[in-house]
Amino acid sequence: MITVNIHEAKTHLSRLVEAAARGEVVVVAKAGKPMVKIVALEEAPATKKRPIGFMEGQISVPDDIKTPFAKDIEEMFGL
Repeated sequence: MITVNIHEAKTHLSRLVEAAARGEVVVVAKAGKPMVKIVALEEAPATKKRPIGFMEGQISVPDDIKTPFAKDIEEMFGL
């Protein structure tokens, strides 16, 4: 753990952020009293992009998809 005062933290912020990113815990103190902690953020799990057509063959959309909802659509849009 690295402990620095506020003045040193302002002067060397980039270096302290890099240290935190490497896994070090950095404590910033004021008048010798610990005030805040700089730590690395946990990485969010990477979201895997799905290619177009990834569900091909698993679902189907009927050709007359609008038919069951025709009356509702007409009412909503005044057709």
